Amino acid sequence: MTDKELEILRIIEEDARIDLNTLAKMTSINEEEIKAILKKLEEKKVILNYSTVVDWSKVPQAEQVTAMIDVKVTPKRGVGFDEVAERIYRFSEVQALYLMSGAYDLQVVIEGKTMQEIARFVSEKLSSIDSVISTTTHFQLKKYKHDGIVFEEGEEDRRIVVTP
Repeated sequence: MTDKELEILRIIEEDARIDLNTLAKMTSINEEEIKAILKKLEEKKVILNYSTVVDWSKVPQAEQVTAMIDVKVTPKRGVGFDEVAERIYRFSEVQALYLMSGAYDLQVVIEGKTMQEIARFVSEKLSSIDSVISTTTHFQLKKYKHDGIVFEEGEEDRRIVVTP
């Protein structure tokens, strides 16, 4: 990976909506070369998606429940955790899945409309997988920061600073 490619990746990771003209000025690379670099990185699956961070708590009709589920599994000979991970990430409710160190092997992040919907996912889908030994579910109560973006920053302190 070239320094130019790394520089572009760092910039678009912060703002995927940045226009090519601005990106070209920031990197001193012409727009056509930027397009070619972005296309190459997309084809190589370095850039997987361009996404938006939404504060869903401000959209009452779209509120959802997010849960992090710690999962202990029995790895299979020859494929380790990959086979069971693939079975889990294929469920539509699964937003993210991570191989973890520590007491649990996998962490599954899921979203649902209600806590009962998540409970049904755990009991009917996740726990029924042969390799799954145990689960521990944690419900997200409030989001303070996600992908480097702070939610609901406090208002600026408008008091006059008084020093002796």
